[in-house]
Amino acid sequence: MTKRSLRPALAMLLAAGVLASPAAQTGRHAITHEDVWLMKRMGAPAVSPDGKWAVVPVSEPAYDEKEQTSDLWIVPTDGSAAPRRITATKAGESGVAWSPDGSRVAFASRRDGDEVAQIYVLGVGQAGEAQRVTSLSTGARMPLWRPDGKAIMFNSDVYPGAVSDEENKKAAADRRARKWSARVYDSFPVRDWDRWLDDRRPSLFVQELKPGAEGRDILATAVIGAGANPRAKKGDRLARLPGFGGQMGSGSESIAASWAPDGSGIVFTATVNRNEAAFAETVQTLWMLDPATGGVLPVPQPLSFSDPVSNGAAGWAIFAKVEPLNGRTYNLSRLWRVLPEDGTVRTLTEGFDRSVGSYVVAPDGKHVYFLAEDSGRQKLFTVGVAGGPVKEVGALSSGIYTSFHVAGPAAAPVAVAVWESAVNPPELVRIDLATGKATPLTRFNAERASAIDWQMVKEFTFTSAKGRTIHNFVVLPPSFDPGKKYPLFVVIHGGPASQWMDQFVIRWNYHLLASPGYVVLLTNYTGSTGFGEAFSQAIQGDPLETPGQEILQAVDEALAKFPYIDGTRMAAGGASYGGHLTNWLAVSTTRFKALVSHAGLFDQVSQWTTSDITWSREVGMGGPVWDKLPLWQTQNPIMKSANLKTPILVSVGERDFRVPMNNALQFWSILQRQKVPSRLVVFPDENHWVLKGENSRFFYGEVHAWLAKWLK
Repeated sequence: MTKRSLRPALAMLLAAGVLASPAAQTGRHAITHEDVWLMKRMGAPAVSPDGKWAVVPVSEPAYDEKEQTSDLWIVPTDGSAAPRRITATKAGESGVAWSPDGSRVAFASRRDGDEVAQIYVLGVGQAGEAQRVTSLSTGARMPLWRPDGKAIMFNSDVYPGAVSDEENKKAAADRRARKWSARVYDSFPVRDWDRWLDDRRPSLFVQELKPGAEGRDILATAVIGAGANPRAKKGDRLARLPGFGGQMGSGSESIAASWAPDGSGIVFTATVNRNEAAFAETVQTLWMLDPATGGVLPVPQPLSFSDPVSNGAAGWAIFAKVEPLNGRTYNLSRLWRVLPEDGTVRTLTEGFDRSVGSYVVAPDGKHVYFLAEDSGRQKLFTVGVAGGPVKEVGALSSGIYTSFHVAGPAAAPVAVAVWESAVNPPELVRIDLATGKATPLTRFNAERASAIDWQMVKEFTFTSAKGRTIHNFVVLPPSFDPGKKYPLFVVIHGGPASQWMDQFVIRWNYHLLASPGYVVLLTNYTGSTGFGEAFSQAIQGDPLETPGQEILQAVDEALAKFPYIDGTRMAAGGASYGGHLTNWLAVSTTRFKALVSHAGLFDQVSQWTTSDITWSREVGMGGPVWDKLPLWQTQNPIMKSANLKTPILVSVGERDFRVPMNNALQFWSILQRQKVPSRLVVFPDENHWVLKGENSRFFYGEVHAWLAKWLK
């Protein structure tokens, strides 16, 4: 790596006051839970159409949820002034969008008197409060300005058959008046992460920005035209199909949409086979809607689309992320360009072996910028709208970009991003699109970060027994002395379609886990993202054994490479898929003195049949359990329960529907039956993650106490 490529990252580290010699650590303290929890958190930024300003949501956490605040801040993109708060409410704002003329911003928020979130509009640089522009009983979110700035499109969840707000109000009142409380279903899915699903579905609304205007549900009566999806036919009402729905997210379901360049139409993605989720892959179809006629036409491609963007500067084209339908549990998201007149498509990232994340079409319509995970980082890339080579913007050597936006003049576009690393909590930076140089625009967390005794993560790779290159991070404890010996804590990431990155993590903060005096090892095992499609897909049909072996080999490699690790005092742990692998280690090795498992499966069968998602699990195992496939036995921890010996801390959220609590209770019962030293921690008010401040502090305390008990 050249010195030149290191400069942007080093500049940011120095600006935050974090990069320092060991001698400079004097007076700094070991990281505390307060340091982790109270760092300010940043949402996705939005650059004004003229490129001069950026607005970003900033949350100020507190242990008492009533004291938490979240507001919008504005900062000049040239760095000429400090950021300034432009809202002042405890309620958070989301989905920030600039008006086409750059005079206003729209966002969703739930303010005093709002029963549900509504869309607000705030004049930038003008005196006065934000004005609420929607009053729907079903709420409003994800605002998108019409190109003429005179109307806004947004998402709202509506009841079956309702075509007006009055009908939605009546449907809600009817449900409240019921004297029974049963949930009734005729098809899958029934739950999503931590909530039971009801019969509401997302829809798209448009509201004119003039006095007395009301939101209009533009999908309520939309009729499918020719070339329909195989599961629908011409003349069907799209929203009334039993499988209609949006894209499931963490606790929400939404329809991603974009205006046509002249505002005359809308492109969006929606599924018509949501009701087949128990036995087929849910497919997101790309649709084009003409608000004048109410007709919708699908783009005739046998693919699953997401995040469509229509762009006139590129010669009207629809951009979208696309995944093939090929029976794999993981596929790269590739960027496509679709010509609406005939459905002709072009793959823009063909040959780029990384998955496209969020993306923005440049103001000149000639380039697309996007984020992609790559070997422990998340970097900014660019590609031409006609395809061609994918190029990184600069050469990011430390940290990751978590979100970004590009806007401004076509000849001089402006890019901002949220940058962070393991020793640099999130801050907003401006990125020079020619060189990749990043210039800090905010320093919300710099003072607190500069007082912490921590070091940048180390990295190493090794070749696994199967010939794969396995990437690892090593995190050192505070007051580190290479002449001493330290216990090792192996922390396993979830997913498996994710990766450990050089980032500031709240739920399993690397340095907080290391703070009592442990070296932390983070391994990107087979199945991790950011190392190519084949590497991620290789976990299919081999969910636990090979990743478990790679984690053990990573331990051996670390012991050989770093003499300060004490191989006689080692522990391992993780959450979600990391919990699955921890439970597998519990029945397949006795190398560790202690284990920590959060939200981990212990029985493949019960996990498959009680989780909120099932089809991908069946595909991963090769078929249903009644086909008597060996994998259901050979890589199922419960079948090896006789091997349990290692003391283990088991924790779970009672509202976790992704890895339901029954798995933790099964595991706990068998541990007690086998007389294995164990401790069970159940959080009644948490879901898949531990998200409440005091619960998080308690969780870290339990982990540290458990490790101290067995690693001494």
